[in-house]
Amino acid sequence: MAQTITEKILARHCGRDSVKPGELINAKIDLVMCHDVTTTPAIDMLSKHGIDTVFDPEKVVIIPDHFVPNKDIKSAEMVRKIRLWAKEQGISAFYELGDHGVCHALLPEQGHVLPGMTIVGADSHTCTHGALGAFSTGIGSTDLAAALAAGELWFKVPESMVFNISGDLPEGVYAKDIILDIIRRIGVDGALYRAMEFRGEIIDRLSIESRMTITNMAIEAGAKSGIIAADDKTRDYLATRSKRSYEEMHSDPDAHYEKIIDINVSDLEPMVAFPHLPSNGKPISQIERIPVDQAYIGSCTNGRIEDLRVAAEMMKGKRVAKGTRCIVIPATTDIWKQANKEGLLDIFMDAGATVSSPTCGACLGGHMGIIASGERCISTTNRNFVGRMGSPDSEVYLASPATVAVSAIKGYISDPRQAL
Repeated sequence: MAQTITEKILARHCGRDSVKPGELINAKIDLVMCHDVTTTPAIDMLSKHGIDTVFDPEKVVIIPDHFVPNKDIKSAEMVRKIRLWAKEQGISAFYELGDHGVCHALLPEQGHVLPGMTIVGADSHTCTHGALGAFSTGIGSTDLAAALAAGELWFKVPESMVFNISGDLPEGVYAKDIILDIIRRIGVDGALYRAMEFRGEIIDRLSIESRMTITNMAIEAGAKSGIIAADDKTRDYLATRSKRSYEEMHSDPDAHYEKIIDINVSDLEPMVAFPHLPSNGKPISQIERIPVDQAYIGSCTNGRIEDLRVAAEMMKGKRVAKGTRCIVIPATTDIWKQANKEGLLDIFMDAGATVSSPTCGACLGGHMGIIASGERCISTTNRNFVGRMGSPDSEVYLASPATVAVSAIKGYISDPRQAL
């Protein structure tokens, strides 16, 4: 029976030769990812039911990142509770300050993600890890407790949609523009509980980091997961990060897809998603002069070294506009170190930006860059819902690192192609 990559992975993990969309299955989990915000409720649930051991401490990774460094007493107590629990459970993969990062950047960077795996994390953007050919999806705290206890979860096998991305990517246009355009086309519920499979000549040319940007935002179209089959780039990426063996899965040529969408990006422009939905994307040529109070470069979507290099290229030798704040947050400690080694942090600070330790803080309106009532922020993050980065009376615009960097210099939303 012909199957998609997602169906093959789920079939393998429930001990069957094949599965069909709509079937309910119990699948074994290869990796459970926990972060600071959603893990404490799961710990409480386990305690309430007298469950004092996790299914396999070697398959659990804990990455405090949302309020790290701790912003107040409550967040400090929250992480302390998780820290003590991890020690009790013998969970060695606990990424403490100084070795920390945004979970969806750090997990693949440190070699925890491999093709063919089933991965769950109590964070909606866990779909990021499908960029390495894994089935990876976000869950809530209740399912997190179940996964930690049993090492398996029930799923409804999702229908698959495939996006064939072709053409020649224009200069000044990046992976973030591709996914913003896709979400603009299909809407925030256009892939509801679907597996979004991305392939085609453009995907083949993209770096692993750019592929992660695309799968990261699958959830913004309502998807259960996003996935890209492993190839030579994947293998090269993993060669320096993990010595563990893995089994790649690839969709059969005659696999059934609920929908096949062909997109040629040769004429694609830099995209900006207007408030208050990621699907509210507009080409840069259609945007009038919109002043911004803050420009934010970072997050699990676009805080990797590739993103920082692009932003630095746009900002080198220039100054952030008066009246505009620019915040740059590398996604992991290793990325911070690499950016520092390459002189990128000096470029940002010489331009008048501030550079911080890795954290999710500003992205979710938690700390390190909250915006006030009436303010506008252009951001490389993945969501621009009402109040996402601060006041419910503020506005968030989503764009690529290039667009955000140029907008910081200009003081208003600007076309990065003019700076190339």
